[in-house]
Amino acid sequence: MNDKIKEDLVEMEKKLTEYINKGRVVGFHEVREEPVMGVKPDKSKIKPLAKMKRYEGSFLAVDCSTRTLKRANNWGIYLMRAAYASVEGRNVVWGYEERITSVVGDRRIRSNFLMDRRLQLESEMALKILHEESKGSVSMGNETLRRLSEGDYILLDGASFFGGKRGFYTLLYEEALRKKVNLFAISKQSPTLLDEKGRDFMAATCMLASYPAWIYYPVREANKDKHLYGNVSLVKLCHDSSRAFRCDIMEYLTDREADELVSPLTSVSEDPRCLGYPVALWLAHDFSSPSDSKLLHYHDQIEETLVDGGLLDVLRLEELSCNFPDELHGVKHPFRWERIEHV
Repeated sequence: MNDKIKEDLVEMEKKLTEYINKGRVVGFHEVREEPVMGVKPDKSKIKPLAKMKRYEGSFLAVDCSTRTLKRANNWGIYLMRAAYASVEGRNVVWGYEERITSVVGDRRIRSNFLMDRRLQLESEMALKILHEESKGSVSMGNETLRRLSEGDYILLDGASFFGGKRGFYTLLYEEALRKKVNLFAISKQSPTLLDEKGRDFMAATCMLASYPAWIYYPVREANKDKHLYGNVSLVKLCHDSSRAFRCDIMEYLTDREADELVSPLTSVSEDPRCLGYPVALWLAHDFSSPSDSKLLHYHDQIEETLVDGGLLDVLRLEELSCNFPDELHGVKHPFRWERIEHV
């Protein structure tokens, strides 16, 4: 057991002891929601992307998974695994770090807390890789990760909100700017992008586009006063896929042509496992998924800690009060819900 996991277990025991003794605080702190963007699609903003077979640089992506280890109506214990994947030609280097996170509160409080924690862990991992003093220490695989330099790409999972609640670290933005690395934020889905009639903006734009690969730029320009650090665009990266994605291009890159900046992504978006989606992001997502045996290992460590603290019996009753619907579906542990992260 590594030192960080030991610290997490101590923190878990402290939080749940306080909960048993004092109960939970009712209510939650309001957090900033991502604003809805209602825009009429403009065909003149759609430009073709040049298809590239190879790019002489690396694409590094960071993602974090959240899996429920134990939960009840008023608390939850989760494994969070932040992973990176670096793709350079046919070479892939990857690694991960795991933390146990415990949260006291109702479902909404827990969901908000976990989102903040996910962005924190992803930011910290990307910063470790960017910082010169890391010297490859973040690599947990057999190969050492090459330092990023000018012309390389960092791909974040999500929108380009930095600072405050629901945001990546502003220090990550500043470090990428200092090292002249291309920092993009690519979202798996974008429900806040709507057209003027309140319909899906991405689907409406795809109907207008006539190129096999294209960029719509910009949907909205960066506004740091509202924590939006990138110009919002849409991209379709593969001729053989119908999928398009939101791609936020950091403000410090906007002195260059957007189509030229994005075209290198076409070289890593033709993997059949994720056709049309940058494979580095897909790999980071895949590597962030722990095995069931690893989840069971942490589950057992948590229960041992709770037994030692005299907390397990009462917390077990609270689990039974919450999890009967799971049992009706034949699910013994919350993480058995495939690809569904219940909080």
